Amino acid sequence: MILILLALAVAPGLAIAIFIYEKDKLDREPLHLLVKSFFLGAISIIPAALLETLAQTYGIAQTLDIDTTAHYALAVGLSEELSKFIFLMWFAYPKKEFNEPFDGITYGVMIAMGFATLENVFYVMDGGLSVAIVRMFTAVPAHATFGVIMGYFVGLAKFKHQQSISFPKVAALATAAGLHATYDFCLFMKNIPLLIIGALVALIAGIYFSLKAIRMHNLNSPFSHEWHPEEKEFFKG
Repeated sequence: MILILLALAVAPGLAIAIFIYEKDKLDREPLHLLVKSFFLGAISIIPAALLETLAQTYGIAQTLDIDTTAHYALAVGLSEELSKFIFLMWFAYPKKEFNEPFDGITYGVMIAMGFATLENVFYVMDGGLSVAIVRMFTAVPAHATFGVIMGYFVGLAKFKHQQSISFPKVAALATAAGLHATYDFCLFMKNIPLLIIGALVALIAGIYFSLKAIRMHNLNSPFSHEWHPEEKEFFKG
């Protein structure tokens, strides 16, 4: 039974990672870099956990002696996405293989899936089969959407706004963390109908924008022979 649970915990993250790899049809990244990104994503759980602990111990809610679901959701969402963002910018962003906008999405998702897979193992081993099935269709895909959206903006940052601090870099972290916090806020609520509706809305919105981001960056690739007229200005300026 343990092996079955382990397989169920690992399978969703690997499946999504393979799906994104297959979407990168024009100039695929070296497998060794993708594997390293995946494992770095798993390692990013450590600083995320430390940041969450600090935020929950010394955050605004604790300073004011109040306990708010919104504060907790923001602490978790920001801590986890900041940790992923740091690893993405430190490891993948400087690589010469990062040579088209879509690569931001590829590396962003690999790091996100490494994080989500290890996190999923902990939850599934503790909660069992029902938790494995629920998270297969909720938490793991949610992490993937956060990774796609973060990677989309990081791709913009590298090829259009290369300053040390730029709007796309800020948007990469802020958008992923905001969507993550919204998703977590719904999960932490005691109201079950609101939880289900809110979490599904956040997840569906994330998937929609993720698929759109994948399409846009594939169109914007310098390796594409099908440039759209309105997108030819992408690399100028």
